[in-house]
Amino acid sequence: MRVITGSARGKRLRELPGMDTRPTAARVKEGLFNAIQFDIEGRRVLDLFAGTGQLGIEALSRGAAFCDFVDRSPAALELARANAAACGLAERAAFHRQDFAAFLAGARERYGLIFLDPPYASGDLERALERIAEIDIVMGNGIMVCESPADCLLPELPAPYEKGREYRYGKIKLTVYRRSV
Repeated sequence: MRVITGSARGKRLRELPGMDTRPTAARVKEGLFNAIQFDIEGRRVLDLFAGTGQLGIEALSRGAAFCDFVDRSPAALELARANAAACGLAERAAFHRQDFAAFLAGARERYGLIFLDPPYASGDLERALERIAEIDIVMGNGIMVCESPADCLLPELPAPYEKGREYRYGKIKLTVYRRSV
């Protein structure tokens, strides 16, 4: 697993042993960042189910201003912190060891880009989407990118959120939500 491009291009990221964390596959990550490449620079990012931190790190490498990494696993969050430090990006990041719901309950920032890649079949993706729309922490013209199984039907969200394009990569689907101004 490597950073694709930007200031940390080519840096190898460490992974957790075992099957508890499912890093985004390389071709899916490449497709994701091709789809949002012009929507990253200068934005505040939330990597809500951070795992190894690879999505937030890729965004920082490509010019995002700051990233909040959130994961309930101490081992995963420590690995995300170590990966960000190894890429020279830790000074533009904060690490929160919390369940996503607890983090969102206390969220004080607004984000231009949110990554949502929870464990499949947990129901956390749908709950996180609904809560984010309810508390409205996405900035105008902001984006949420969700990774899910290809057969997962994600909900429509109330205005000003709009469910946008879906991208399929075999058994995996990326869904992009946008918030209008």
